[in-house]
Amino acid sequence: NHHLEKEYTFKNFKDALAFTNQVGALAEEVFHHPDIYLAWGKVKVSVWTHKIDGLNEADFIFAAKADTLI
Repeated sequence: NHHLEKEYTFKNFKDALAFTNQVGALAEEVFHHPDIYLAWGKVKVSVWTHKIDGLNEADFIFAAKADTLI
């Protein structure tokens, strides 16, 4: 697979939405934009480098930074 994907779970929609907004802010800050899927109590983040349709160092850095937002 040429994407990094992770699903995060939360106790409610409010917390999932707050995390989604934090991931969005991070994406704007580093200009690296993942796909973000929001549902009740969960968020799935999928990141890859569109230009190469694969993974590079920036994807792994973004994923690590997203993990720190929990």
